[in-house]
Amino acid sequence: MKVPDLYVGKQLFVGDGAPTALGFGPVASRGSAYIEGPTITGDPSVFPIVSATSMIGPNQNAEAIPPIPIIPGLIAGFNHSPYSLSVVGDACVFDNLTINRQLEVGTNVLAQGEVIARVLGRPHILSVKKDFDIQHPTKEGWRLTHACLEGPEAGVYYRGKTINNDKIILPEYWKGLVDEDTITANITPVKYHQNIMIEKIEDNIIFLNEKDGLEIHCHFHVYGERIDTEKLIPEYQGEIEDYPGDNSQRSIVGWNYDVKN
Repeated sequence: MKVPDLYVGKQLFVGDGAPTALGFGPVASRGSAYIEGPTITGDPSVFPIVSATSMIGPNQNAEAIPPIPIIPGLIAGFNHSPYSLSVVGDACVFDNLTINRQLEVGTNVLAQGEVIARVLGRPHILSVKKDFDIQHPTKEGWRLTHACLEGPEAGVYYRGKTINNDKIILPEYWKGLVDEDTITANITPVKYHQNIMIEKIEDNIIFLNEKDGLEIHCHFHVYGERIDTEKLIPEYQGEIEDYPGDNSQRSIVGWNYDVKN
């Protein structure tokens, strides 16, 4: 049976159920709908069996205005784009999200736990950006946050460039964060060859000397090892619980060592 245009001013319920999230009576959400399911939207022929509560196929409505492709290089069909679903705003998935082909992300992938992919049937942990956030070592009431590099030490870096200056002044907080004896620096001359030497490192300053008397113009990378924690043990036998160092100083996402203060 076909019916003409149908306008629902309040709520539409199909099936048996009590969707409390939509409200009832005077507090019912206007324009809301509950469908017991399963439901199919779009091309019904792409779902030969019931595969989900809600199944969304390509748009097969001949009256739909052909959309402009969102991704350059993708050609839209006559009456549907390459996408079966578009979401404006954040999307939330309460349980597992299964992707049979590939995941395309425009900016960052943020995860609360480990990101694990299966390659040839074997699980592989994918590296995601790891941050740390601690109480500021030299400023009362402040905090310090850094993104972590990966290496066999609790390393810290500082980089930049200097022009007509024979000193690299390190961040003030390095005094309480970095072991001065572990500081190393890489110097790259800019524009012309310079015979730049590192004379000494003390009092949070790297002193430079250009042996030929030329104006110093260089880029620099400075590395150091944190002094406020025990040295990292990069290799050990066993499982993660068998780490031979002080686990209370470690923050491992997804494990009980996630310490914050």
